[in-house]
Amino acid sequence: MKKDLKNQQFSTSEKPSAELAVPAAVIRRLPHYHRYLGELLAQGTSRISSLALAGMMGVTASQIRQDLNCFGSFGQQGYGYNVGYLYTQISELLGVNEGYQAIIVGAGNLGRALVSSHMFERRGVTRLAMFDVAEELVGQSFSGVPVYHIDSLEEFCASNRVEIGVLTTPKDAAEEIAHRLASAGVPGIWNFSNMALKSDDPDVIIENMHMGDSLLALCYALSSKSNEKRKL
Repeated sequence: MKKDLKNQQFSTSEKPSAELAVPAAVIRRLPHYHRYLGELLAQGTSRISSLALAGMMGVTASQIRQDLNCFGSFGQQGYGYNVGYLYTQISELLGVNEGYQAIIVGAGNLGRALVSSHMFERRGVTRLAMFDVAEELVGQSFSGVPVYHIDSLEEFCASNRVEIGVLTTPKDAAEEIAHRLASAGVPGIWNFSNMALKSDDPDVIIENMHMGDSLLALCYALSSKSNEKRKL
């Protein structure tokens, strides 16, 4: 039975999160380890030292050892890391083998770009469906994923195991759709609406993505580099 989240509240205000056993910064780096180890496997590399892996990732060997020690002992002194084993262990930590299923709410340009990406399958996530309010989009299919009307969102979630809702709606619709997803029992929301959402329910996890912030961070780095060159 799905949890009753009728009174679930979403807001844009910041609230202190519960202290994690593993530092958030370490968790954020896990996908990087997964990606680089996957590349090593594709190249046929069977083992690698922390120093060599650090050189690839642009961090220190000490940082890698500290990060991985948060989850157990994966390396062996004088041998390094077994690439296949470490890749498998990090895949399990990241839930790659859980068979998560996702829906995309919003079949506009961003939604269609995301649904056409191979990133879902490569990370063990199946794209089930898209939803939109535009009648001209309903009934179409993008990258093999059908588009349904938003009115059928709750019915679809009730009939299918949906763990991830990808939110690509306009900002003014974000809170309402996030509430509907949570009320429908969807425990994970990947939010691209440019409105930072937070859930009061610990069973509902929201990952806010703001591409504009990332672009500005790049602009800042470029500006800082230009200023340094002008000083020379």
